[in-house]
Amino acid sequence: MVPGVWSLMRFLIKGSVAGGAVYLVYDQELLGPSDKSQAVLQKAEEVVPTAVYQFSQYVCEQTGLKIPQLPAPPKFNFHIRESWNSGIITVMSALSVAPSKAWEYSKEGWEYLKERTK
Repeated sequence: MVPGVWSLMRFLIKGSVAGGAVYLVYDQELLGPSDKSQAVLQKAEEVVPTAVYQFSQYVCEQTGLKIPQLPAPPKFNFHIRESWNSGIITVMSALSVAPSKAWEYSKEGWEYLKERTK
């Protein structure tokens, strides 16, 4: 009976975390325009470290444990929109020239084989 209860509890906790993550993404419109996504990520960079610190202090007070101080999170100085657009442009340009490049390389390979078999 006890192993069944633990597996049910694990399932419920994982489902709650996954559901909360999906709700958060939908509520904050993270899959919408990149400007909103970037604003939400900047807000999260400011709020999350403070919340983690406060939670760790609460846990320390309640349990008597001493949690070591975590190092500061690294700062990323890049715009998601620019990185996303340059990545998409690179992938699409590679896909657009792929057939002509494949033809060119196969032609060169065929010529090489002809030269080697003479």
